[in-house]
Amino acid sequence: MDIASVLNKAIASLGNQGFATARIDAEVLLCSVLKKERTFFYSHPGEQLTEREREEYQQLIERRRHGEPVAYIVGIKEFWSLPFEVTRHVLIPRPETEILVEEVLKVCADGKVKNPRILEIGTGCGAISVSLASELKDAHIVATDISAEAVSVAMKNAHNNGVVNQISFLLGNLFQPVLGKFDLIVSNPPYISEEDYGRLPLEVQGFEPKASLLAGPDGTEFHRAIIREGIVYMESGGWLLMEMGAGQQHRMENMLKESHLYDSIAFRADYAGIERVSIARRVPADG
Repeated sequence: MDIASVLNKAIASLGNQGFATARIDAEVLLCSVLKKERTFFYSHPGEQLTEREREEYQQLIERRRHGEPVAYIVGIKEFWSLPFEVTRHVLIPRPETEILVEEVLKVCADGKVKNPRILEIGTGCGAISVSLASELKDAHIVATDISAEAVSVAMKNAHNNGVVNQISFLLGNLFQPVLGKFDLIVSNPPYISEEDYGRLPLEVQGFEPKASLLAGPDGTEFHRAIIREGIVYMESGGWLLMEMGAGQQHRMENMLKESHLYDSIAFRADYAGIERVSIARRVPADG
């Protein structure tokens, strides 16, 4: 059976399951099997697959039909135009998290921080820290995670993307393993409420780590802890940037203001218009 026939069959199979991304999913999975770029399929539609390739491809399509995310099936997800290994021990990086990276880079580019010391809480696969290290060659980054498996994946991604010497990975909950002070603290913490968790699609609920998603009754349990504890690890005038969920801006703003520890509070929406990132400065010692 040739590439065109195999692809069309797979697209129809995924489409019948209701996957809106049936074509791209089918093509990415075939790329994984054949070790080819997607453009190859259009230039060689009549290329024949071996029996082994057809069997392997069908197995991947079945995994996708049962809801498993493509990124877990192929083991790779692109973020900030960099490849990241992902396993079921880490969340799959989302495009909206690139907004958080953008805002950290803006703080540094505005001259507010030079040769920054950056602390990331909850690094997961390392997408944020590795992306920042790739852009900020003079930065030193410390990244923590409570999961030993996540730290292992993040270290591998730092190595594969050539920034392992810029990042120190620490195992522990939130700030527990951290020493010293930082110019910026950044985090994409869990932010799904207990109520909203039950509404998540199967490919999230059934496959991604629950501990990396769930954050108490209102989804801000970890934000609250980072706002409260982070002040100890932040330089005077340092910056705190966190990703948040839809509808959480008001709670986030109240928590930051009521702490009386932060000023210059601002928010950045993602490209869907959802307020996605909170930005706040620790009140300077002479402020």
